[in-house]
Amino acid sequence: MNYKTLTSKKLLITGAAGFIGFYLCKKLLERGCQVIGVDNINDFYDVNLKHTRLEKLKPYKKFTFIKNDISDKTIISKIFEEYRPNIVVNLAAQAGVRYSIENPDVYIQSNIIGFYNILEACRNYPVDHLVYASSSSVYGSNKKIPFEETDFVDNPVSLYASTKKSNELMAHTYSHLYKIPATGLRFFTVYGPMGRPDMAYFGFTDKHFAGKSIKIFNNGDFENDLYRDFTYIDDIVEGIECLLNNPPMSDVQHKVFNIGNNNPEKLMTFIETLEKSLSYALGREVLFEKVFEPIKPGDVPATYASTELLQEAVGYKPKTSIKEGLQKFANWYVNYYELNKKQTFDNSQSK
Repeated sequence: MNYKTLTSKKLLITGAAGFIGFYLCKKLLERGCQVIGVDNINDFYDVNLKHTRLEKLKPYKKFTFIKNDISDKTIISKIFEEYRPNIVVNLAAQAGVRYSIENPDVYIQSNIIGFYNILEACRNYPVDHLVYASSSSVYGSNKKIPFEETDFVDNPVSLYASTKKSNELMAHTYSHLYKIPATGLRFFTVYGPMGRPDMAYFGFTDKHFAGKSIKIFNNGDFENDLYRDFTYIDDIVEGIECLLNNPPMSDVQHKVFNIGNNNPEKLMTFIETLEKSLSYALGREVLFEKVFEPIKPGDVPATYASTELLQEAVGYKPKTSIKEGLQKFANWYVNYYELNKKQTFDNSQSK
């Protein structure tokens, strides 16, 4: 499938007001695609940020937005019946490893029941391709790196990871039984402008400008620091777009791919790069006040994506360095919160 073919399709994207969902919608709309976006605009993080993203999508004539929750089976079925999407990208989910320990109910509701509703809709209203979000969290505390799609992933260390592994199993079953071409994507620590405030890089920045210290959960052990495969948002969207333009072969109904940077960085290196990026954006030095604490339950020591399978399948290869990606985030953050126009930062505006 080329871009010309893709523009003849109807694409349903859930989580359209979310971080990845917004950028994917925007790119597809720029290509001239017809996009139906669904999101419940929950308050897990700043809803103003979600509305800001949606405002940027509204000018596109081929964009239709529906405010609804994928856990409502009746509504989802009606959306599929009315719009008959050819391609579905399910990005709606309750995110966050640590929050799954505090509030497990919402993870079952959104990630399990919600995804089941999407699968049922794809069964009753057949689609050309279902792409859905999984997570690098499924690898749990695997010590073998880089993580490969063939690795054993039956020992998740958080409920969030369990729901994502469950999604893969559910998709495999529905694909097998009902011949639904489905592709799961294991995302690796996605970051960038207009990102999620609950993510570490965003939260660190918020806390600094609120005059607070940041907590770093690595035991203060710089020699054995946490490693993360930080992946810039544009690279993620490019990978998804490549997959949408290269649907599965008819004899391969379900596939799972890593989608990451394939270049893990120490957490402290990432933090130091963020400090430098904010310093450059503001024109003055930014240094976080750091408090080191033990690793949190559910966290893993390293994430490192092998991306060979995805590269072989669609030619995807990420290219954005953390220096370049964090500078873009810092520039956006300073502009969005107008930090150059005021001396203090009211952290409540981002909560």
